Amino acid sequence: MGVYEPGTEAEAGEIVRAAAGRGEGLRLAGGGTAAGLGRPAQDSATLSAQALTGVTLYEPAEMVVAARAGTPLAEVEALLASRGQMLPFEPMDLRGLYGTAGEPTLGAVAAINNAGPRRINAGAARDSLIGVRFVNGRGEAIKSGGRVMKNVTGLDLVKLMAGAHGTLGLLTEVTFKVLPTCERVATLVFSGLDDTRAVTALSEALGSPFELTGAAHLPSGIGAPEARTLMRLEGFSDSIDYRTGELRRLLKRYGQPEIIDGEAGAALWRRTVRDAAPLAEPREAALWRISTAPTRGPALAAAVAAERDARWFFDWGGGLIWLATGAAGDAGAATVRRAVRAQGGHATLVRAPDAVRAAVPVFEPLAEPLMRLTAGIKAAHDPAGVLNPGRMYAGL
Repeated sequence: MGVYEPGTEAEAGEIVRAAAGRGEGLRLAGGGTAAGLGRPAQDSATLSAQALTGVTLYEPAEMVVAARAGTPLAEVEALLASRGQMLPFEPMDLRGLYGTAGEPTLGAVAAINNAGPRRINAGAARDSLIGVRFVNGRGEAIKSGGRVMKNVTGLDLVKLMAGAHGTLGLLTEVTFKVLPTCERVATLVFSGLDDTRAVTALSEALGSPFELTGAAHLPSGIGAPEARTLMRLEGFSDSIDYRTGELRRLLKRYGQPEIIDGEAGAALWRRTVRDAAPLAEPREAALWRISTAPTRGPALAAAVAAERDARWFFDWGGGLIWLATGAAGDAGAATVRRAVRAQGGHATLVRAPDAVRAAVPVFEPLAEPLMRLTAGIKAAHDPAGVLNPGRMYAGL
C-alpha cells in the first residue's frame, strides 16, 4: 500500500483527484497515533498530512492560532505556553491506548474532535475551532470560517469537519481560539465514595458557582486501591483558596478532601483521567467511550458489569464513561448497546482488534433518517467515496 505525503494543498488535491479517477480509496492520516480508531478503513493507499507543517498565524493579543494540519500538537502547545496561553479543550494523547509512536498533530485533533476533562468547562475541540482549510473528495481546496468568532461565514462547515474523522476532506490548515493559562491548579480528592455517591457529589459541585474545570471519579482499583473522586479548580490563587473552602463546606457530608497542587495534580489529570492510562493495558481488551446523563452513568456501568468482566471510570461529572471489556467475540457490543439503550446516550468502540471493529458497529448506530442525512453529506463532499471509505459506517 502506497503512502502519499503532499507538501502543499495543491499537491493533495492532485492526489485525491487521481485516486478518484482510479477508484482508489485513501486512508487519511496525521501522525499515525490513533491508527486503531474507527472501523478498519477500506483503502488502497494512505494520504498523510505529515508534510503540511508550520504555524501560519499566531496573534496572542487576539488569542488565535492557525497551523497546517500536520504540525505537531506539542509544537503548537509549546508556542502557546511561551506566551502564557493554551488550547482550551485539553486534547488527550492516544498513544498509550493504541501503543503507537509518532507525534499527535493539530489537524488530527480537529478531525476527531479530541477533547479531555476540561470539556465540561471550555467545550470540545469544535467549540474552539473557528476556521479550516481542507481538500474534499473532488480534490477541491475549500476554505471556511476565519480568524475571529464574529466572522461566521461557513461556521457550520467548520463544525461539520470537526469529528468527521477525515471522511469529508483532508484538513490542510486549522484555526483555533486559545485561552490564557491559569496561575494555579488545585484538585480536591474525596476518598472511598461508591459510584452513585461520587456522581451525586460531582453533580452538586458542578451545580455550584465555584466553576470546576474537571470532575472525575476513579473507582477502587483504577490507579489506586481506594476510590477517588476528583474536582479540579483553576485560576488565581486567592480565588482557588476561597472556592476550595466553600466546596469543602458544601460537600462536608462526603468527607474531608485531600488538596493536591502542582505537578502531582497535573499528572493525575493528564495521565490517569485525560489519557485513560489505567485502562490502556491489556491492549487486546476492548475499550468503550460512553456518553450518557451523569446520574445514569453508574447504573449503565453496573448493567454492563453484570454480564461482562469490565473496568471503568467516569469523567465529565459522570457523563463520560471509559469502560474496558474483554476482547473475545464481539467485545461486549451487544451488552454495551443494550445498556446504552436502557439508560440513554451513545457509545463508541474506541479500541478493539481489527476483526472485531470490522464486524460490529464502532460508532453508535444511527436511525434511518439520520443515516440518510449522513450519507447525503458524505456524497456531497466525497461523491466517489475516496476518503476513509467505511471508516465510520459500513458503506460510507
